[in-house]
Amino acid sequence: MPAHARRLTAIDRWIDTAQRALETVAGNPPAQRRNPADTQPDIVLDDAERRHAAGLMRINHVGEVCAQALYVGQASVARDAHTREHLLQAAQEETDHLAWCADRLRELDSRPSLLNPLWFAGSYAIGLAAGLRGDGWNLGFVVETERQVEMHIDEHLESLPAADARSRAILEVMKDDEVRHADNAEAAGARALPMPIPQLMAAASKLMKTVAYRV
Repeated sequence: MPAHARRLTAIDRWIDTAQRALETVAGNPPAQRRNPADTQPDIVLDDAERRHAAGLMRINHVGEVCAQALYVGQASVARDAHTREHLLQAAQEETDHLAWCADRLRELDSRPSLLNPLWFAGSYAIGLAAGLRGDGWNLGFVVETERQVEMHIDEHLESLPAADARSRAILEVMKDDEVRHADNAEAAGARALPMPIPQLMAAASKLMKTVAYRV
């Protein structure tokens, strides 16, 4: 039985969080769904194209590390069981994205960001802070996070080398999932985040993308 399908004590939740953190930052959690890239040919890219594609996929991998941390942090203090289940379900699908991006980075002879522990810790702290404000804020952060992720995936789809069909297939499925997560959170009662929170989130995302492309 999945950990979130039974009643957890506070200690259970902290142990589950620690396990997820280790799997996300240091491990390679398995995907539950088939990698969308499996249906696409593996075209050999030139060195410049390969490095650029790897930089973009490293950004997306970091985004999934942050999403895992954010949602698990929020779920750990969610007051409503339905909200907690919603967050953990979204986190599970983000685990698929994490695994797919990691697979593609290996195919591109590259690696995840060296700063993943820092990205995870910062996002987990944000998730805790959002969760403590209440479930409406919890879901509001889901909506804003997913909308911003959707925008940067669109940018990456335009920027990817034309021949990189495998990365493109992964990002297209990721985008569909992010849109659905945001729509579901809105339907569940998300509160619109007041300014300047969305602006601060966008600024933090821009910094993350700049650093993660290279490190």
